[in-house]
Amino acid sequence: MAENQRDFTVAIRAYNAADRLPDIIDKLKIQEGTEKINWEIVIVDNNSKDNTAQIIANYQSNWQEKFPLKYFLETRQGASIARKTAMEKAQGYYVGFLDDDNLPAPDWVVQAYNFGKSHPQAGAYGGQIHGEFEVEPPHNFKKIAPYLAIIERGDQPFSYNEHKKKVLPPGAGIVICKKAWLENVPKSLLLTGPSGKSLALKGEDLEILSHIQNGGWEIWYNPNMHLYHQIPSWRLERNYLVSLASNSGLHRHHIRMIRLKFWQKPLGFLAYLVNDSYKALLYFIKNYSLLKTDTVIACEMGLLLSILVSPFYLWRVQLLRKI
Repeated sequence: MAENQRDFTVAIRAYNAADRLPDIIDKLKIQEGTEKINWEIVIVDNNSKDNTAQIIANYQSNWQEKFPLKYFLETRQGASIARKTAMEKAQGYYVGFLDDDNLPAPDWVVQAYNFGKSHPQAGAYGGQIHGEFEVEPPHNFKKIAPYLAIIERGDQPFSYNEHKKKVLPPGAGIVICKKAWLENVPKSLLLTGPSGKSLALKGEDLEILSHIQNGGWEIWYNPNMHLYHQIPSWRLERNYLVSLASNSGLHRHHIRMIRLKFWQKPLGFLAYLVNDSYKALLYFIKNYSLLKTDTVIACEMGLLLSILVSPFYLWRVQLLRKI
């Protein structure tokens, strides 16, 4: 092992997380089976406006664990920026990313580390994410649960590289081999991810994983890694869910193009445009009468429309950045 290299890093992006971080840190302090793992916790404060920094300082002043608790401030907001900072600061061969509303199971660290050791071909892998809801979710919620990073894909591991639907795991709870990241992920990403309370340009996790996948690494599902995603009542309100779904497709064109060779992109753009238009129109005709009353149908319609406009939206974003 190289000097200063550790086995595993738990990296947490925190934004105004003073009320949530103590629960996460306390869960990490009592992780089981980590006695032989050389690991650390890295918290990246993504320019919080509350007393997140003070909460971490209080923990650090009384820290007696064998694994260190480190704090870094990243003033440029954006999930991809905070993750990049965490990866730069992390000393672990594997880096497991937790959002500030994810509570890990008591064996999350050991299950994450052991899976990486037994699957050296995996550049990244995600696990199961269970929802802990403050209020009852809407009818047919399972159809849109992945928008809230709730993932329950069975009890058998599998490679996403071979998945028929070409899906990838969300960034919450993703474990990435640092070597795979350094070799394949560009220093600057188009998709910045959530910035503060803004949901614009989501999909930074998929952009990162797509680059790792293109580099010849496999992306896996590890059913033995369990996280519990805290879902407050306001995140189940109709307006929020529809907005979330309507933002969830805006990145689709960029992810599709990453996966195509240069000569395939013009043909791919036209084929996807025709297919996306057909899907959106057919869904609208079939479900028009329920759009105003059924939250899940409104979410799925919003997703289809955002996928349809994705290339034009992203071209506008790129043009404005150049200006």
